[in-house]
Amino acid sequence: MSTAIWVVVALVVVAVLAAAGYLAMTRSRTARLRRRFGPEYDRVLERQGGRAAAERELRSREQRHEELELRDLDPGRREEYREQWVRVQERFVDAPEAAVEQADQLVTVVMGERGYPTHGFEEKVAHLSVEHGRTLEHYRRAHTISGKATTKEASTEDLRQAMVHYRALFEELLAPHGEAHHGKGEEHTAQNRAKHATPQTDQHAERRAAEHTDEHAGKHAAAPTGPATGPSTGHRGDDRTMRS
Repeated sequence: MSTAIWVVVALVVVAVLAAAGYLAMTRSRTARLRRRFGPEYDRVLERQGGRAAAERELRSREQRHEELELRDLDPGRREEYREQWVRVQERFVDAPEAAVEQADQLVTVVMGERGYPTHGFEEKVAHLSVEHGRTLEHYRRAHTISGKATTKEASTEDLRQAMVHYRALFEELLAPHGEAHHGKGEEHTAQNRAKHATPQTDQHAERRAAEHTDEHAGKHAAAPTGPATGPSTGHRGDDRTMRS
């Protein structure tokens, strides 16, 4: 076999190996981004209209996230914020719209203390998605309901669901940095935390809120009656508590 043929064969082998390596690298990168961003990966994929563009966007978020100076809350501050959350839920009994607004504000305050940007909803979502992608749908739904509440279009059940959704992200933000998601059990983290870290006074506030639902329902008679449904990641513990 001539030297020219050997050269051609070698080039073909190199090209095949390079293609295989590139394919393996892109598949590995896709799998990593899917694990990290969870449902947010598919949302960005749909919005960008292609995998390459979506993954560029998500890698850009990672790079910007690395520039943040995130910090943990000390145990005392965590308890202070949980006490504030209890008071917000107690207010839900008499002023559900105001309570939802305060819940949104409290979540934003905790974001800021952790080191996240707090201006612009989409900007907040972009930074939160890197470590809280699996809980982000809760935040989006809560934000949507909050918008409806400002125009008196949210039913009492909608507002109750908004509190559950805000609580999901709130509890994750209180956790130490990097503890929100760890491997196989990551989709159950927020659910477990809601079951085991909810103060008894908080549960009492939720029961009182549920008991007064009918009293406030008349205020929202023109609002949608279908209850919001939380994403598959959980918080059934919160949902059962507020209904009990």
